[in-house]
Amino acid sequence: MTNEQMLTAIREANMTYLMLAQNLIRQDRAEALFRLGMSEDAAELISTLSPAQILKIASGNMLLCRFRVDDDIVWNLLTNHTTSKVDNDATTKLHASILMAGRFAEAM
Repeated sequence: MTNEQMLTAIREANMTYLMLAQNLIRQDRAEALFRLGMSEDAAELISTLSPAQILKIASGNMLLCRFRVDDDIVWNLLTNHTTSKVDNDATTKLHASILMAGRFAEAM
């Protein structure tokens, strides 16, 4: 991947993320805050952006979204690479969601 291709991919990801975030926030703010892991202030700002503002913000060269999963426990649950592997994939994903929800609540 060339540098220009990487910058194009970042811009496309930014545009997609901002449009998705704005739609989620407008449909169900509480659920959007949880799913996106963002603050109320950020949600308010994103919900009021015009299409031109979204395009301008998305065209930067810095990725706007980031991974919220920053510990081994959740990554292991999501990838099902735990030492005590559980055969039920739904259970491990549910456990990961519960851990992430708890971290979101702590951050708020």
